[in-house]
Amino acid sequence: MATPYLQLRKDEVPSTQDLARAELDRLPVVVISARQTAGRGRIGASWITASRALAVSVALSLDDQDHRPFSLMAGVALTRVIESASLKWPNDILHGSLKVGGILVERSDSLVVTGLGLNLWWPDAPDGMGSLHQTDPGPDLHASLGGLWAAEFLHLIELDDWPIEEYRDHCVTIGRHITWEPSGSGIAVDVTVEGELVVDDGTMRRTVISGQIRHVR
Repeated sequence: MATPYLQLRKDEVPSTQDLARAELDRLPVVVISARQTAGRGRIGASWITASRALAVSVALSLDDQDHRPFSLMAGVALTRVIESASLKWPNDILHGSLKVGGILVERSDSLVVTGLGLNLWWPDAPDGMGSLHQTDPGPDLHASLGGLWAAEFLHLIELDDWPIEEYRDHCVTIGRHITWEPSGSGIAVDVTVEGELVVDDGTMRRTVISGQIRHVR
């Protein structure tokens, strides 16, 4: 049985994360918007909004002991909705070689807010950034995509575990030479069920728990 939830659609909001958190009561809350004026990425980074964009957040209460990797689960949900998308561990969305979106998970005890930002069309995107569409898809695509992603993500939340093999199939980081701060480098070889990245640094295998990584060309 599908999880019932409250869905709010807005043309513009300061932050879908903050609004979803504020509106959460008994039911999960989904907030979908075409534009954010105060959106943010991981570690407080600002979020630049594309010409056509999707910002969507899901707020819900979960067991404190539920430690599944929600950012990776959110990525799997997106690849089920947009088959051409691929995933860069831990929370970047790629289309081809370009970043077209990202996932942000904010947690406080049992409260979990998971957000997705996606560039739908961006004719003047900065270097290294891109969008899903090369021509303007119109003003309404964000609403349908946001609803589909949120429903798929909530479906995954209902499961006892999470589809790790599906994540591995879509994760382009696995098999790549990567670097991470402050001075790590190696070959990414796997992702654990806890969501950690397994890296072979040439002498041993180690896990990277979180943080920004760079694919080496």
